[in-house]
Amino acid sequence: MNVNKLFEEVNKLGIDFYTGVPDSQLKAFIDTLMVKEGIGAKHVVAANEGAACGLAAGHFLATGTPAVVYMQNSGIGNAINPICSLLNDKVYAIPALFIIGWRGEPGVHDEPQHVFQGEITTKLLDVLDIKHFVITKETEESELETFFETVKAEFEKGHQCAIVVKKGALSTDAKPVYSNDNPMTREHIVNVIIDHAKDDDIFVSTTGKLSRELFEAREARNQGHKRDFLTVGSMGHASMIAMGIAREKQGRRVFCLDGDGATIMHMGSLAVAGSDKLQNFVHVLVNNGSHETVGGLPTVSEKIDYLKIAEGCGYENIFTAANDEELEDVLKKVADAKGSCFVEVKSDISSRADLGRPTTTPIENKNDFMGFLK
Repeated sequence: MNVNKLFEEVNKLGIDFYTGVPDSQLKAFIDTLMVKEGIGAKHVVAANEGAACGLAAGHFLATGTPAVVYMQNSGIGNAINPICSLLNDKVYAIPALFIIGWRGEPGVHDEPQHVFQGEITTKLLDVLDIKHFVITKETEESELETFFETVKAEFEKGHQCAIVVKKGALSTDAKPVYSNDNPMTREHIVNVIIDHAKDDDIFVSTTGKLSRELFEAREARNQGHKRDFLTVGSMGHASMIAMGIAREKQGRRVFCLDGDGATIMHMGSLAVAGSDKLQNFVHVLVNNGSHETVGGLPTVSEKIDYLKIAEGCGYENIFTAANDEELEDVLKKVADAKGSCFVEVKSDISSRADLGRPTTTPIENKNDFMGFLK
């Protein structure tokens, strides 16, 4: 189905505000939204899916018009609290339309972190009392029109509804280009950091392509993967995983390789990690200003100062690097630093088309990693 049909039905409801967190399954929808609206008065990329629900609620309170909240199905977890305690008709009865990418759909091969979430996606919507419609490659436009009649009726009751999008179900001709002027690739940055690491250093990497690039860097070096915990799911929580390890292994240095989209998603963790002042904690933020792993939609990183935020949160050594020379210099300073470190490294928006995925299972990764920690 051409995604313009979905926008047509949304427009019939008077909806003109969109917010959410991007998902590769929703690429056709998001690319078209960027061409139609960009980012501004009618479209906000939220910090996380729960925050998007808050934005949608505020928009409704100010205008009386519902909003669209888009997300990957993994984001339902972040949204459950405001769905239940803010939007629900037993509280404020605020209508909203969720557009959800269905990763881990039963019967469709996907990565391990998506499998269980995929199994329970529609069950969660049932439990949340959210009427939903699944768009597949075979969905007819008339079926979508019929569901939107249901949406209209549910909105009048202060209820929420959801469109669940299967892989390849939507098409578009929109092709927005996402780029920046930073010279270093993320994969190059990962390799330079490994070059400066000691044999007993511990790595925790964030969700998405950064973990895949770390895995492939180890493969190329024949180093094995025992040093690395690949946070393949739970976007935004790598820093807390790394902090939990650093507190218990204070004789060894722990690198958290983070992304800007992930950092923004749960930015409060910076305050917790920074205030703990762990002498062995090195928080590396690879900042490309985008959700590149799921399509390239911009984050708000170009508008905020991570160095001031890190300083305010209590990190004791704060560095930034935007090119090879600066990165080499910063990593030498990190090696000699006393106290916790925060390092922002500017990255371009790109990755290899043939970038692989981990060939070990999450359980194998966990067991090897725990053995290394011992």
